[in-house]
Amino acid sequence: MKRRDFVGLVPSAALLFSGKAVESRVNSSVLPISCNVYNWMTFYEQSGKAWGENWDDCMGEFSLTKIPAMEPSITHVRELNELLPYLEKYQIKIPSIYVGSVMHEEAEARKSTAAILEIAERAKVLGTKIIVTNPNPIQWGSNLLKNDAQLLCQSDHLDKLGKSLRSLGFRLAYHTHDVELRAGAREFHHTLQNTSPENLFFCMDVHWIYRGSENSQCAVFDVLKMYSKRIIEFHLRQSENGIWTESFHATGDIDYVRLAEEVKKMGINPHLVIEQCLEEKTPRQQNVVEAHKIDLMEVKKLFNR
Repeated sequence: MKRRDFVGLVPSAALLFSGKAVESRVNSSVLPISCNVYNWMTFYEQSGKAWGENWDDCMGEFSLTKIPAMEPSITHVRELNELLPYLEKYQIKIPSIYVGSVMHEEAEARKSTAAILEIAERAKVLGTKIIVTNPNPIQWGSNLLKNDAQLLCQSDHLDKLGKSLRSLGFRLAYHTHDVELRAGAREFHHTLQNTSPENLFFCMDVHWIYRGSENSQCAVFDVLKMYSKRIIEFHLRQSENGIWTESFHATGDIDYVRLAEEVKKMGINPHLVIEQCLEEKTPRQQNVVEAHKIDLMEVKKLFNR
């Protein structure tokens, strides 16, 4: 199962690249370390189970990891309503929510905007501060790339949505996979260059930046340097020899020790979201609870949280 199945615009250069943080930034350092549900979907799938089939069992197992918060993938407000009783029962917070969207076509962008605002209204009473969205590509798994008109449509609607969410007390964060890094990363850079830093923040999925740039740590640290003041959240995943590991460690294909040091020097405190997922060739030795206990321990140690 893929996560996708859940399914004045020019920014001021002074705001984007200066040493001053954007004034509307959420104080992410006070948000509890979270875990994205995509991890659990991949672990459950490989164990022959279905994440979300029985929320009481799922959230009970999640609570055994002692991870204090979760980033659910929500496509409709009813899914949030179904989850709410179990969040309360197991005292799990949701400081951020992941919501898919289609933003490159006018009619679909309006639908996505309406759906996200409805979800945000419900999430507001739950203490949610960040709405993460990864605008869909033209077709998942294809080589089709958005044209200039579609990129302009996407950045326009993301900026407007971010402004609306900001008025409700949320921050909208832009997330990417690998497709946005193709063709000179034109979609990735266009989106961040043509939206206001006050309206659209950046959820840096470190490993997708790495994989999307043909496994380049140079690209990871260049993106970190270029967009540091937009980063409000990290998705954290490690790999060895290009394959995702079943638990997170600071050493591997990505030098997370260096990343944590750079983040400290920059004086930014992004929300930390564990997203250590399984893929087909991932070696398996731990169960889902054991792996996530290691994830939490390693992330806390790495970022001194």
